[in-house]
Amino acid sequence: MTSSLRPHGDRKPSSSSDQQTQQAQPARQPPRTPSGRQRDAFFDNAKYLAIVLVGVGHAWGQILDGNRTVETLYRVLYTFHMPAFIIISGYFSRSFDLSPKRVKRLITGVAVPYLVFEIAYTLHRRVSEDPQADFSLLDPTYLLWFLCALFVWRLTTPIWQTVRWPLPIALVIAALASVTPTIDNDLNMQRVLQFLPCFVLGLLLRPEHFHLVRRRAVRIWSVPVVAAALVIGWWSVPRMETGWFYRNAAVQDTGGPWWSGPVLTLALFGCSVVLSVCFFAWVPGRRLWFTALGAGTIYGYLLHGFLVKEGSYAGWFQHSFLDEPLGEIGLTVLGAAVITLLCTKPVQRVLRYVVEPRMDWAFKRDPGDSARARDRRDEDAGGTRATPAGASAPIGGGEKVSV
Repeated sequence: MTSSLRPHGDRKPSSSSDQQTQQAQPARQPPRTPSGRQRDAFFDNAKYLAIVLVGVGHAWGQILDGNRTVETLYRVLYTFHMPAFIIISGYFSRSFDLSPKRVKRLITGVAVPYLVFEIAYTLHRRVSEDPQADFSLLDPTYLLWFLCALFVWRLTTPIWQTVRWPLPIALVIAALASVTPTIDNDLNMQRVLQFLPCFVLGLLLRPEHFHLVRRRAVRIWSVPVVAAALVIGWWSVPRMETGWFYRNAAVQDTGGPWWSGPVLTLALFGCSVVLSVCFFAWVPGRRLWFTALGAGTIYGYLLHGFLVKEGSYAGWFQHSFLDEPLGEIGLTVLGAAVITLLCTKPVQRVLRYVVEPRMDWAFKRDPGDSARARDRRDEDAGGTRATPAGASAPIGGGEKVSV
């Protein structure tokens, strides 16, 4: 029987040589971003869970007809899952300026993947459904609207960091967009403008704000809030168009009175923030089995659309089994599993040159890069680089696309 009085139970105390060996072994360091910053497990967890919800939402979207339960869950999900995604993207865009380094990262991490996957989705449609499908750079296919939006939002980041009331201005722009049917589908500008307040909100947030929403009291209160959201979602199914949750059209296109556009825009933004807080409150802050997948969410986001589209073209979602509760649960689990698989390291290794190309050959060399590289090598040779006194390292993934 182990003695509770001995600090190591029945184990022998470690010898001095063992202790020296243990001290000589370097402690395992958490993963770092390409820029050398330590990754934050909370944000990697949040990005992974958000991308899983995106995949599940796209699966549910194929079986909505006549299914009030699924549509209720779908509406609640669409109230917050993309806003939470966009808030994280805004948060990680705080350091964006028009410097060559960040413009290069914007081109290689957002613009180039958009061009590549716009071509890929068009070719896929030509093979699977419509041989005459048009290719258009200005009309994003399916989920590619987010890359267009992120490109525009990041370019405007210096503006929002300069004006005095960025969030109220963004809300006014979103409200005006909701009553402006002349805004067409070029770059899906309705969504760009109506989701803009979520991105601006992310720009305004600081690490302490995320610490506040993760308190135990917020976690407890989130349970009745989500329950109330489900009740309201159930009530809204026969009374409100689902299209409002996509934020991709003006109110005139839905046949509603003009004043309902700004009202619903502000109401949806408020609901999105509240439910996003509930989501962030339950995101774990420690490293778990899926934390590493948070670095590959852009892969899951861009790739899972092919499966959803193929299922739509081929009629996979027309099977009567999916009208039954067991089928709906199975589709939900399958959607989460598939998008998890698409975020894994093997997928990242195969497609990194397409999704995250370096493309150094396409850009002018920054004269300051060589000097900075020499400084880093000198500091690394002298020991671990230290953070200057009074400064705090940014949390999370730096300039990496937060999807």
